[in-house]
Amino acid sequence: MARRRPVGWFLLIAFVVVPIVEIYVLIQVGQVIGPWWTILLLIADSALGSWLIKREGGRAWRALRSALESGRMPADELADGALILIGGTLMLSPGFVLDVLGVLLILPFTRPLFRGVLAKVVSRRLTVFGPMGAGHATRPGPGSEGPVIRGEVVDD
Repeated sequence: MARRRPVGWFLLIAFVVVPIVEIYVLIQVGQVIGPWWTILLLIADSALGSWLIKREGGRAWRALRSALESGRMPADELADGALILIGGTLMLSPGFVLDVLGVLLILPFTRPLFRGVLAKVVSRRLTVFGPMGAGHATRPGPGSEGPVIRGEVVDD
């Protein structure tokens, strides 16, 4: 029995379920506080998100530069940068549900929770594909048994 690809489920959720949930939440919020307050809340949410992304992105960039300058592997800093980028992307969509998830990815005190999830996903992908990527053992082209072309480098 063939294993179902999770990509299909992810796409279904991303393009069908999430928009329906976002529309439902927008309608419910609009019925409770009114349409103009809902629009104002969405604008305020975007402004807050932009400020937060700028602040935390700058902080992550400084931490990355500091780690590189000190000569240590910047694993946490790279993960933080990726999470801030993903959170910022989620905040671009209109609605409240993805904005809440985006803010959780951006905030410095909730980011470590998601950093562990990101590390598991990346390590699983690296384990599945191996250290050299998918199809390394059968990859055509030059390698230890491939052709060697001798030449000379000429600088103009």
